[in-house]
Amino acid sequence: MLPPALDYAGVTVFALTGALAAARDRQDIVTFWFFAVVTGIGGGTLRDLLMDAPVFWIGDATYLGIGLAAALAVWFLAPYLERAKTLIWLDAVGLAVYAVIGAAKALSLGIGPFIAVAMGVLTACFGGVIRDVLAEQPSALLKREITISAALLSAAGFVALTFAGVPPVWAGVVGALAGFGLRAGAIHYGWALPAFGDKRGQGKA
Repeated sequence: MLPPALDYAGVTVFALTGALAAARDRQDIVTFWFFAVVTGIGGGTLRDLLMDAPVFWIGDATYLGIGLAAALAVWFLAPYLERAKTLIWLDAVGLAVYAVIGAAKALSLGIGPFIAVAMGVLTACFGGVIRDVLAEQPSALLKREITISAALLSAAGFVALTFAGVPPVWAGVVGALAGFGLRAGAIHYGWALPAFGDKRGQGKA
């Protein structure tokens, strides 16, 4: 439903976040590559396994090349990227874009809209979970800020607009922008949903 280049772009963004996590831990270049690849393909791999579909990167070495390129880029540019808080913003972009990609893949296989949204959320979030586990860092999903909700908005927006007759590319653009906007607001303004037992109205999602 969406151009293959968009899938490459989504993997690239998450691969960069994986390599940045390796840089933060002062790892070697091979570990940079490993972090980049696993983070980039992790969410899509889980999605395809759950849908009993061919795993998207098997038979396409481009994804390994993307991981290597991301690793090399971060290896040389990490000091500049870290100062610009690149990791958190790339993660926000990847979350929004990959949620749309995951939902689109599910719809293309004839899966219903609600499950397609769920597949979008899993695709967007799981790679980051793997990255944080490997780096022994608290997962962004467990922090008191909006993350899963942003992926949900992207995936649900895309699916809703697609079923409303909007061309998939434009539905994807709108869905991704909506999810990124919500995540960006959470990063910049500290937006959060109410947590259980929290009377001040702050929470995690």
